[in-house]
Amino acid sequence: QVQLVESGGGLVQAGGSLRLSCAASGRAFSRYAMGWFRQAPGKERECVAAIRWSGSSTYNADSVKGRFTISRDNAKNAVYLQMNSLKPKETAVYFCAADTILLRLWEPSEYDYWGQGTQVTVSS
Repeated sequence: QVQLVESGGGLVQAGGSLRLSCAASGRAFSRYAMGWFRQAPGKERECVAAIRWSGSSTYNADSVKGRFTISRDNAKNAVYLQMNSLKPKETAVYFCAADTILLRLWEPSEYDYWGQGTQVTVSS
């Protein structure tokens, strides 16, 4: 089992950048695929980016390609999301998620472990 704690959210102006961090505790972090999801009020949770345990395979939503980058540091039990050129419509709670067996990195229902989320607000 793994516990996840997100940090790094906040208020940023449109066009600005934020770096989210997800600290994991528990055993065998390096075996987990990790994902970043977001959920705005009244909307479904969507995958922003995800990464396999080795880092060899990643997923990025079309809407964030070229602006967001997911990375992980297995030695530090952490995963990061660098977000550049943020847009007001990307205001949401951002969640970190983990699981060991995933066929579809982008599918929320395949993740068993979730953090509490961190608020990201992008002002216009």
